[in-house]
Amino acid sequence: MKKNLLLGALGILAMTCAKEPADPTVYGNTITSDDLKDLLYTYASDEFEGRETGEPGHDMATKYLQEKYISMGIASPLLKDDYLQEVPLERQKLPEVSLIVNGKKATVLDDFIPPRNVNVPSLNINQIVYAGYGIHTDIYSDYNNLDVKGKVVLIKSGEPQNADSTYVTSGTKEKTQWTSGRRARNLKIETASNLGARAVLIMDDSAQKYYSNYYNRLLESDYEGRISSVSSDDETFSFIINQAFAKQLVNDIDTNDAPKIVDVNIELSLKKNVSSFNSHNVVAFIEGEKNPDEIVVISAHLDHIGIEDGEVSNGADDDGSGTVAMLEIAQAFKTAIKDGFRPKRSILFLHLTAEEKGLQGSKYYTDINPIFPLENTVANLNIDMIGRIDKFHENDRNYIYVIGADMLSTELYNINETVNKKYTNINLDYRYNNETDPNRYYYRSDHYNFAKNNIPVAFYFNGTHDDYHKVTDTPDKIEYDLLEKRTRLVFYTAWELVNRDHRIVVDKADQTN
Repeated sequence: MKKNLLLGALGILAMTCAKEPADPTVYGNTITSDDLKDLLYTYASDEFEGRETGEPGHDMATKYLQEKYISMGIASPLLKDDYLQEVPLERQKLPEVSLIVNGKKATVLDDFIPPRNVNVPSLNINQIVYAGYGIHTDIYSDYNNLDVKGKVVLIKSGEPQNADSTYVTSGTKEKTQWTSGRRARNLKIETASNLGARAVLIMDDSAQKYYSNYYNRLLESDYEGRISSVSSDDETFSFIINQAFAKQLVNDIDTNDAPKIVDVNIELSLKKNVSSFNSHNVVAFIEGEKNPDEIVVISAHLDHIGIEDGEVSNGADDDGSGTVAMLEIAQAFKTAIKDGFRPKRSILFLHLTAEEKGLQGSKYYTDINPIFPLENTVANLNIDMIGRIDKFHENDRNYIYVIGADMLSTELYNINETVNKKYTNINLDYRYNNETDPNRYYYRSDHYNFAKNNIPVAFYFNGTHDDYHKVTDTPDKIEYDLLEKRTRLVFYTAWELVNRDHRIVVDKADQTN
């Protein structure tokens, strides 16, 4: 009898001492517009010189972020007080190049724009594959019955249209991701690469003229080179060529779309001209209590475009807004820990370098040197420009674009929707949540490097505006009440991801390639 009484008393005591679930709004409410404003007026000030990768202002930004995490008492996943993940990069200048087609020497810049990232000591080519527009979809493909593995592929810009002037890949008259411009060109080159092509020649008169003028202007100044990841000679490389040059290969290329094998005589040599340096991602880490090996990554890029014509491009929205949002989210989680509520899963706060240079910091993290195994990465919440209003929402300012949340995990989409309805009531706009969106926003920020590795992502974005990539993107133009609300949405979504009983499931096929 006494034993039963003792057990009963112990049970009551255990229930009395059991920790009640935390109310996330207590910690979400610590994210305030005043704090965000104070942080951003420092981070996007002239003192940081536009935070361009490879420049002193970028190093100042990394030091600032490191000191913030130290002051918050949030640890590094690396060595003690070392919050910097080294990212090797290189500056790529125009190479030394010789290109002779059927005995006629082509002139660099006047006839073609060469790649900067590959050495080709000596290459003789006697056959190329002409692949029309270089489009490859389930609806239409220029690659049917073509084997391009290890070969040089010739394609041209544009997209064919049906008799009613609709585009073949969409059935509408609206331009698609294949139609024109740099994004279409990169997609075509990426497609050829995925099919195994060794090199790509893409005929694009307007692009060839643009880059010819661009490089000629740079060569008149002290051009230091384009920043990129460290290159490999095994990579697919590409040339942009003009129509006159292309006609030496296929004389009716302007009117003929039919893919075919072409016999040619091409002599090529390339010697790249690069210099190497190291940049840094900034990383901070909160270890989970129950499932510490499962990692939720919250990211924003720390860099911007630097100084333009003597004026600082502050990048308050791009991506100062995402950077300071991360700091406030980290502080909110740290406050919860102080109150005894450590998250079940771990959180990596990942401030990425060289986003403006082609997503290089996130590419390095996912493809080369992940601090934590990608298979242990639950999701990536990426914040890139969340402090302004675009032209579509001048009369509906309570919004945020969400991109990618439903592409790999139904649960991630549902979680984001549910916490928004419960806590923030923002209008979630899915206008750009489409892989075929001509703007290609799904591919244009750091979340994409996680998504291509089948890690669920949600990208939070306010859209572009008149100050995008201009010196006028300043802290005084930020809508701080919206920045507060949007930051809280990311925090509540992260809170649910790290505290729910089971890890979210990837239940959709890879749609990123």
